[in-house]
Amino acid sequence: MLDRTKAPEFREIGNISLKEPIKKQFANGLPVYVFHSPEQELVRIEWIFENTYLDGQIENPLLNSALSALLKEGTHTMSSAEIADKVDFYGAFLVPEYSFDVTSLSLYTLNRHSQVLLPLVKDILTAASIPQQELDTYLRNNKQKFQVSIQKNDYLARRKFYNLIFGKNNRYGRTPKLEDYDAITRAQLIELYQQEIVPSNCTLIVSGNVSDELLQELEQIFGVDWKGAAIDSSLNGPVLAQGSNDLVYEEKENALQSAIRLGCQTIGRTHPDYPALQFVNTLLGGFFGSRLMRNIREEKGYTYSIGSAVATLKHTGFMTIVTEVGVDVTHATLTEIEKEINLLKTTLASDEEVNLVKTYMEGSMLGSLESIFSHADKFKSVLLNGMTLSYYSYYMEQIRNMSPEKVRDLANKYLDFDAMVKVVVGKISQAESVHQAVVN
Repeated sequence: MLDRTKAPEFREIGNISLKEPIKKQFANGLPVYVFHSPEQELVRIEWIFENTYLDGQIENPLLNSALSALLKEGTHTMSSAEIADKVDFYGAFLVPEYSFDVTSLSLYTLNRHSQVLLPLVKDILTAASIPQQELDTYLRNNKQKFQVSIQKNDYLARRKFYNLIFGKNNRYGRTPKLEDYDAITRAQLIELYQQEIVPSNCTLIVSGNVSDELLQELEQIFGVDWKGAAIDSSLNGPVLAQGSNDLVYEEKENALQSAIRLGCQTIGRTHPDYPALQFVNTLLGGFFGSRLMRNIREEKGYTYSIGSAVATLKHTGFMTIVTEVGVDVTHATLTEIEKEINLLKTTLASDEEVNLVKTYMEGSMLGSLESIFSHADKFKSVLLNGMTLSYYSYYMEQIRNMSPEKVRDLANKYLDFDAMVKVVVGKISQAESVHQAVVN
């Protein structure tokens, strides 16, 4: 019997083993990665498409997000309601997702329903009609959401941050305006659909209980029957701008809180220093026991939450620090963030703190692998960056080798408060002491 009066035995986390997929290629060239786990009842089938943009137009991610949302809202043979009813009847989920670089459609179902649901997905991927009525509803709803969102300081700060850090006229930095929704047409979406949703721009990842019969169905429907013109997938990277390091301040007269967002472009996952930079970020603001959280939440009481993150995109990476604070401590919060960054660059962290972050990051990695779907997600992350699963062995090795000296050296190499984009939306009570550039 378990003795609950004794603490569990402590063990160090050893090497983490990730499941390798079986790679296949269907007759039409579609690459397929299979993660088979017979003990899992469900199967998840994910069609992933690289985002493309219409020729001769400024990259407009709003079109891609609209296409993603409307993919399953009607085909030439089925209405949106009929599609939803059929998916619900078989207890399945059909989930479209959109991100900066890819659009995907995921089906969660049981093997025994695949004969009904796979042809339905094929219909969506080859004969979506994007009905004008559904587009009108989508635009009306999103315009209402937009008008609500722009009343929120954190939303305004996020928009301004992306504009500044990447520039306004590319897929990463362009943020929607109300009139942009009115400019979307069904003809544009159909053109984008015909250009983007084709087998030559698709990767298929299948995970869960992947039976031989299911694979045969997939190969027939999406490898033999799915035709489509080949596209040039060598889409050029966006032309990114470097944001000004002046404080950008948008005053809200009656604000009770200020939304603060700081950051900069930085290295992406393919850079050798990326795991170590993630470590430094975690120590600074990446978990509940981080320095920013301890100082600005626990000791000063300026905010309920503050955090930092390092994110990777296909063509770049970026770091961001995010919080909302009382208007009377806006300037003080910026001062404390600067102080914490400079401390990382000038004073060695203790061995105890470094070991705490190591344990947290190793545990987080272990905890993120609870199912076969998690293994597939980890694979997808490296696949989309042109890497292999060996990255995670390198990642764990780099985390284990971190030391106080390495934290200091990495902070000096990649963190520069003065060079960061700084956005405040709300109010700064000591505005006279801060150099400001008022937003137009």
